[in-house]
Amino acid sequence: MSGRSGWALLAALMLVPPFLAPPFLVTRARAQAVFEIPVVLPLSGGAAFLGQSERRSLEIAQTVINAEGGIGGTRLQFAYHDDQSSPSVAVQLANQIKEAHPPIVLGSAIVAMCNAMAPVMADGPVLYCFSPGVHPTEGSRLFSAFVSTHDTAPALVRYYRSRGFTRLAMITSTDASGQDGRLAFEEAMRRPENAGLKMVASVQFNPSDVSVAAQVQQMKSAGAEAVIAWTSGAPMGTVLKGLIQGGVEVPVGTTDANMTVAQMQQYAGFTPAEMLFMSTQWPPHGPEVSLDPRVTAAQTPMFAAYAAAGVTPDIALAHAWDPAMLAVAALRQLGTGAGAEQMRAWLAGVKGWGGVNGVYDFERTPQRGLDESGAVVTRWQPDRKVWTIVSKPGGEKL
Repeated sequence: MSGRSGWALLAALMLVPPFLAPPFLVTRARAQAVFEIPVVLPLSGGAAFLGQSERRSLEIAQTVINAEGGIGGTRLQFAYHDDQSSPSVAVQLANQIKEAHPPIVLGSAIVAMCNAMAPVMADGPVLYCFSPGVHPTEGSRLFSAFVSTHDTAPALVRYYRSRGFTRLAMITSTDASGQDGRLAFEEAMRRPENAGLKMVASVQFNPSDVSVAAQVQQMKSAGAEAVIAWTSGAPMGTVLKGLIQGGVEVPVGTTDANMTVAQMQQYAGFTPAEMLFMSTQWPPHGPEVSLDPRVTAAQTPMFAAYAAAGVTPDIALAHAWDPAMLAVAALRQLGTGAGAEQMRAWLAGVKGWGGVNGVYDFERTPQRGLDESGAVVTRWQPDRKVWTIVSKPGGEKL
């Protein structure tokens, strides 16, 4: 191309009215087109430990997606917005992002922020929340990642029961995540299959509390054989310190939100001997764990990408990876001009899609795609800094 014709092409491109291209689709002269998917995450504040890890997971996923051709030849770019671990900030961001009319927004990481943004985006775009503690209405434009808390709770109780424990104790925080877990375990304990089990102590604490000594003493006095500790972040550290200091030396099971390597390293000095976590099927596993071939096929490139990046997979992978891949799969089929309703309908019709967490069926489990049958119990291995699966899908011990 001659210099004169090149300048003519550039001049012609500059005459294209900017309103013809949506704000989230950026086209550059003489460069590859870029499609942005907005992501709201707590990159600062109390939940930053999770938000930062989820951002790293999305960065690795973005590399894989673009190496595979992006979205029909258009390069993918995740555009990050920091909600500062604040529901009010999340609402402000939701209103700003909505003005650009993207088909989908990923995030946030915590129940409170997702619940705050959901009403703003009720009529679009699709909001794919990374927190399993969110419970969307069927047919809505709100989707939730991972297995629901109300499905992981029965699996943990089943695991304890299959090991012969009958006296359980529960400690939960008074925030939205803790209360969601409390309700889930109360429902699980009412199942006929758990008639022989007893919740000998059920206590609560405020996330800002610096000690749970009284609550721990109550659980110890009740003769608990296993503990359920449902909170995340810094409050989880308070609980673990309290259990160690109070002499409660029993298995402790908690939410997947605490499955970050950085967090577990911080807790190394006061982690129980048997620290259990609810999860989906993403962690490394041996031949004793049989997974659907579609799940293995999804995990293989994921583990390779993490290894190439020198990063150890943790819960951020499980929360963020599949929603990102599902969004991209939809856009590859629908095109980058798809609207929010097209995105919602596509996701709602997904069935038999193999992800790193399990096989998704949104017809069977609307707005989520995964159910109790895919939940597993994992155990933290501090010497190797990994989690290993210790139950069958559904919670029965291996």
